[in-house]
Amino acid sequence: MIELPGMASLWAALPEARMVGGAVRDMLAGCAVADVDFAVPLAPETVMARARAAGLKVIPTGIEHGTVTVVTPERSFEVTSLRRDVETDGRRAVVAFVDDWKLDASRRDFTINAMSAARDGTVFDYFGGREDLAAGRVRFVGAAAARIEEDYLRIFRFFRFFARYGHGAPDAEAVAAIAKLRDGVNSLSAERVWSELKRILAAPDPRVAVRLMGQTGVLDLVLPDADLDRFALLLRRGAPDIPLLRLAALLPGETTVAEKFAARWRLSKAEAAELAALTTANTLTLDAADDDLRRGLEAEPAEVLAGRTWLAPGDGWQDIRARLAAMKRPVFPLQGRDLQALGLMPGPAMGALLQQVRDWWRQGGCVADAAACRACAQALLEQQSR
Repeated sequence: MIELPGMASLWAALPEARMVGGAVRDMLAGCAVADVDFAVPLAPETVMARARAAGLKVIPTGIEHGTVTVVTPERSFEVTSLRRDVETDGRRAVVAFVDDWKLDASRRDFTINAMSAARDGTVFDYFGGREDLAAGRVRFVGAAAARIEEDYLRIFRFFRFFARYGHGAPDAEAVAAIAKLRDGVNSLSAERVWSELKRILAAPDPRVAVRLMGQTGVLDLVLPDADLDRFALLLRRGAPDIPLLRLAALLPGETTVAEKFAARWRLSKAEAAELAALTTANTLTLDAADDDLRRGLEAEPAEVLAGRTWLAPGDGWQDIRARLAAMKRPVFPLQGRDLQALGLMPGPAMGALLQQVRDWWRQGGCVADAAACRACAQALLEQQSR
């Protein structure tokens, strides 16, 4: 049974609470559990009153949907009141609070996510989730189409959980419902779609799930003309499970396609920049000298340079990646104050001279130290004064 720090304090205040969702699934699957969510057959106001009476802080993080955050001295836990859907529109739901555990479980997406566990370790499984987990089945609770129409994000969640827990043939009813209702994903926010797609791509081996996205027509809605062959090749090569690297393999074309994808699905500025860098043409060669690698590292991080080699044609890039990883990123050792010490005032002339010295430093493999760079600057100044 899972026993994270702080759980004893929460259970002391709310003894009827059960662990729910991913924590129970991962506990049964033998996976590491980092976060635990709880459900209770109590109204949110009662939960808050109980927790405060026990000396715990409570934050009403999503109280309209029955969720509060209980803060113990060790950590925080989300606690949600049992509920049923009153109204859904494919994106969000209006709920009513209940005290029926099975009714609450019936509104969850998949059988493997609909289990709950009491403090004594008893697992409550109303829809065969334990058996499905053991068999590698990702199956909707009840009718697949009904669950999807409640929230179209469940289409992406199906592929995410299938990528991590599924094996063998996918559930036929789920696949048919997804193919029929796939256009519903167009009603979802870009942020929600990208969040789920990123999680799909982060799975240890998402090849089958991504191919299934293609077969159901979902992939075309997110990424038309995806390069599934290059994506499969990237994983066969044993590339690290970096979602943006895997996305770069899927993208047809180069940087312009990446920029459009980043704008359409609202990637963060950092994510968009990294994706654009990964989809820029690889300038390294298999016979690159150390000077070439240092010049590359001075301009861009090792992770980007190595990422491009995973996407590059041909084999034999392991040595280049190892050398990049072992190298310290060079830093140009000259600054404006160094040129001021030589008598040059700030302005365009100083900037131009700094660039000249930097070009000389790069041509030499980024190894000249500050003294050598100052000497180069002095020599250039003397040439200009003649």
